Amino acid sequence: MADFRSERMPSPDGHGNAKAAWQRAWDGYSSAVNKVAGPVLQPVVRPIARTVTFDAMGFWLVWHLEGGFEGLQGRLGMSRSAIYRRLSLFRRATGMHPDDWKLPGVEIHVEEYIRERASAEDDEGDSPTKLD
Repeated sequence: MADFRSERMPSPDGHGNAKAAWQRAWDGYSSAVNKVAGPVLQPVVRPIARTVTFDAMGFWLVWHLEGGFEGLQGRLGMSRSAIYRRLSLFRRATGMHPDDWKLPGVEIHVEEYIRERASAEDDEGDSPTKLD
């Protein structure tokens, strides 16, 4: 029996022949579909994409203001599954984790947020609201 471990390939895809053939076929297919379906689907898809983007941006902001996963779970009462769903949505929308993504032109002042929030809670005598 031959041992091929010493004859390493350039990547797990070997020389990439199957991957390249699949990519060429997919590019041809998607190009043809987009020419026909793009103009038809765009009016339907654009509002959905806008809503997803707004949701993702709100999640990004709250992620930073509340201190990430533990803050969302502990201070806001979000369930683990709700946080993971929103993380997945955000990563699909931006290609990055909310910790690493930056919104150009936006600065988040966490210290000021915490100070103002604590002051508002003292005035109202309430504790942070938990979300479902």
